[in-house]
Formats: sequence, C-alpha cells, structure tokens
Amino acid sequence: MHRQIFKEHVSIFCLAMFSLVFLIVIGKVLQLRELFLGLDIGILEMLKLFGFLIPAVLLMIIPIATMLSVFLTFLRMSSDRELVALKASGVSLYQLLPAPVVFGTLCTLLTLWVSMFGISWGMSNFRSSVLELAQTRAKVVLQPGVFNKSIPNLMIYSRSSSLATGELEHVLVQDTSRDTGGVTIVAPTGKLISDTAQGEIRFVLHDGKIYRQNGNKISVLGFNQYVVRLALSQLVKGVHLGKLRPSGMSYSQLQAIKKDPSIVESESFIHKTDVEIPKRWAMPFACLVLGLFAMPLACAFEGMRQQMGVVMALGNFLVYYSLLSIGMKSGESGSGFSPDITLWIPNVLFGCLAIAGLYFTAKERTVNVTAMITHVLFNRRKGKGDGTCRS
Repeated sequence: MHRQIFKEHVSIFCLAMFSLVFLIVIGKVLQLRELFLGLDIGILEMLKLFGFLIPAVLLMIIPIATMLSVFLTFLRMSSDRELVALKASGVSLYQLLPAPVVFGTLCTLLTLWVSMFGISWGMSNFRSSVLELAQTRAKVVLQPGVFNKSIPNLMIYSRSSSLATGELEHVLVQDTSRDTGGVTIVAPTGKLISDTAQGEIRFVLHDGKIYRQNGNKISVLGFNQYVVRLALSQLVKGVHLGKLRPSGMSYSQLQAIKKDPSIVESESFIHKTDVEIPKRWAMPFACLVLGLFAMPLACAFEGMRQQMGVVMALGNFLVYYSLLSIGMKSGESGSGFSPDITLWIPNVLFGCLAIAGLYFTAKERTVNVTAMITHVLFNRRKGKGDGTCRS
C-alpha cells in the first residue's frame, strides 16, 4: 500500500514539475528574447542557458509540486472511497503517513541541495556562458580596419585584432559614455578581457594618449594603462549581469557576508543577505510541511474534480507564499523584525494546521467542504426554480 501511494506521489510530482518548468521557461523566453536576438544564440546554447537557470526556480517549484502530489493523490483516494475502505478494514489515517512523510523528506533534501549549492552553480555558469557569448560577439564586432559602432557609446577601430586571444594593435577608441563629453583614446596595443564577477568587458589599452576637447582647446594626457569598462547590460539587454545578487550566491558566500558585513557597500545588500539565509532553510522544509498539510485538506474536499483540486492546492500555496513574501519584505526593509523569525512563521502556521487537520480527520470530525458547497448551490438553484414556477 505504501509503495503504491509513493509511486503515485512520484508520478504526479514529475508531471507537475514538467508542467511548471515548461510554463516558467515560456515566460523566460519572452523575458530574455532581447538576449537571444542580440547574441544570435542557437537552440543548443539556448537550452544550455535555460538549464543553468532551472535551479533558481526549483527552490519555488519543488514545494508546489510536492503539495500537488500529496493533495491530488489523497483527493483521488477519498473521492474513489479508497480511504473509506481502508478505514473499514482497520487502517487509520495515521498508518498512511509513512509514504507522504518519506516523499516529503526526499523532496526536502532535494530542495536543500538546490538551495545550498544548485542555485549558485546555475547562476555562476549562466553568467559565465552569457559573458563568453558576449565576449565572442564583441570580438566578432571588432573587425580589423573597420570603425565599429555596434557597441553603445563606443566607437572602436583597430588595425589588427585576434579573435582567439582578444589582442588589439593600433587602437582608436571614442568614448561618449561620460557625462562630461566624449574622449578619444589612441594606443599602440590593447586587449579585450572579460570579468565574470563584475559582469563587464574591459578594453585594456597600453602606452597611449587621451585627447579631450574643451571648446576650442584640446588637452592631451599620456598613460601607461587605460581601461574602458563596458557593462554587459549595455551589450546584453533583458538580463542582469552586474554584481552578483544575494539570491544567486552560494550559502557559504552568504555566511561570509553575514560574518563580515563590511565587505559589501550597501546597507540594503546586507538586509537582503539577512533575508536570503533563513529563506534557504525555510523553503526546503516547506516541502514536508505542505505535504502533510495537503493530506487533511484533500480529505476535506472529497469528491472535488482533479482540475479544481489543482486550483485549490495552488490557492493554498499562494497563501503560504504571501505570508513568506511579507516576511521577506519586512526583513529587506530593516523594519526591526528578524527574518529568522518572520520567514519561519508560514512553516509553523501550516505545520500546526497540518497537525490539527490530521487529528480531526482521523477522528472523522472534519467538514466535507465539497458536499457543503454542492448543497448550498443545489438549494439556491432549487429556490430559483420554485420562484419561476410560482410566477
């Protein structure tokens, strides 16, 4: 019996995961369309990038899929009167707990791995891949002997360039990105360098001169090394590739900032880090909590169609995530409420509801919500019908 229940959990979980990931991928395609069009990315490279983004969304998808799996399994069992038959044969609801508890624990461990390691791995590889593609595009744009204007606010000319190493010779750069006016830079040699951590491409020029025009005067400044920084947000639209955010960091990186906040400049960055650390623990344990909560909830909605059951389960998860979002916003604003407490409130609340629901369901003291709603609708239709006949 436990094996069959566990298999049904797994089958529904896989279907829910595939459906939710597919919907999110469709949304990401629309969100990142400028990236794909701008870098001329092929199908295989596109799938590779989406593969790196999936761990970031699994932190939210796995708890939803876990809740749906348990809810739809027990909804079907209650609607098919299997639970009634099991109770008649002496099997209580508590004896059905091992399968969903084991399933929820496995989902919790999977989400915990994604939370601690998967997110940072995916975001690091995504940034590196996009940066590599952008650097390749920048190298392709820098055709030797041509005044290249494809990069915003920069006009670049080099007599010769190497696509493999990024080496440039006899370079002329006109930079109009500064508010004070444009400057013209001339250097005998240069190099194109990418920086994954900062999310930028650098044109490093050596032993050249900077020409700046102020009215009718031209000032000349020599240099040993001059760096022209190009943020990838200028070259790649539709995706953030600046400094790494807390949501994309590994747990060890978050802990390092927690121990030494002086390594970051912004106060808001510290608050976001303080929120992200308990979130990385709260979301995995939501799998177990929501899975147990789904058992008595499914029994309360006995007779409901599977389609409506999906809507009902998603509605309950929306309540959970709304409470979580309130805790996150409170922590990020630095309002005085500790994120270590506010982010665990949804788990504690739904955990208490799960325990109470299991107790009352096992005692057969719960209300059949589906039957109650059907009864109310039937009486309303009957009342309308009687009124029509009397008129």
